[in-house]
Amino acid sequence: MTGFFHETAFYGTDDDFLAHAVPFLEDGLRAGEPSVVACSEQNTELLRGALGRTGVIFRQGTGQYSRPSDAIASYLDLFREYTVGGAQQMRVIGQVPHPGTGARWDWWARYEAAVNQAYAEFPVWGLCPYDTRTTPADVLADVVSTHPNIATAPGTREANSGYRVGLASSPPLPDVLEDGVPLVELVDPAAGTVREAVGNAIDGMDLGEDAAHDAVYAASEIVTNGLTHGVAPVRFRLWADGARVVLAVTDHGPGPSDPTAGLVPTTETRSAGLGLWILHRTCDYVSMGRDADGFTVRVSVGGQT
Repeated sequence: MTGFFHETAFYGTDDDFLAHAVPFLEDGLRAGEPSVVACSEQNTELLRGALGRTGVIFRQGTGQYSRPSDAIASYLDLFREYTVGGAQQMRVIGQVPHPGTGARWDWWARYEAAVNQAYAEFPVWGLCPYDTRTTPADVLADVVSTHPNIATAPGTREANSGYRVGLASSPPLPDVLEDGVPLVELVDPAAGTVREAVGNAIDGMDLGEDAAHDAVYAASEIVTNGLTHGVAPVRFRLWADGARVVLAVTDHGPGPSDPTAGLVPTTETRSAGLGLWILHRTCDYVSMGRDADGFTVRVSVGGQT
């Protein structure tokens, strides 16, 4: 196997999960392949009990999947390390967060699409199991569309006819704070004007210094991207509840079609750029996508998302 083999599997019981995961890992271990698990705590314990003392590398699932851009950077470091060490093939079982596990889905849907490109150079077999007991139907539909391969039953592996190159189909959802009136609303503003407006709006809020800096930087970056790459008018809005800030920039362009935009670093001027990647590494949540109003980049900083 060469390149990244991205596969999903659906399961509805713990036994079904083990039926997919245990042979996958045992086959890798027998072949001398680095085999990594980044699953929920419950499934990690199931695998430890089923496999016993093995050479499987267990990584904390909640830590590995804190942010999509962080997860990609962490996996790329791991894959480079093993490749330099001589690995000809690697295996990973990773459980991606979704609303059924308490996470918002939009940027994780983009992650599942982006890794088809981001990991393409490495000989990795990645298995992404999803629990049908907890995973919403719209998430399952995105999972099918972003995985080129599917294990329809334990031990069966086939090309996925539902796979579609590009972005997942689920639209991003507005933040709950957007039900209120924005504290700041500007049309086609200069980046400096936005930085000043955001700084004034969040002054006195219960935000740490780093979070306040992240909010100002993110606002400047997404407005600059909208003005540079979008279609006017570019509308900037800010909402806040005292401990959390939500920023949104909407323009009338199509937005980037590349699912890796913002999730991997780039300095190419035709893309979203390095700045968008930086805010994906620092902000608590970033969503990007089209809705009835146009293409919107939405950022949350501070508090709970």
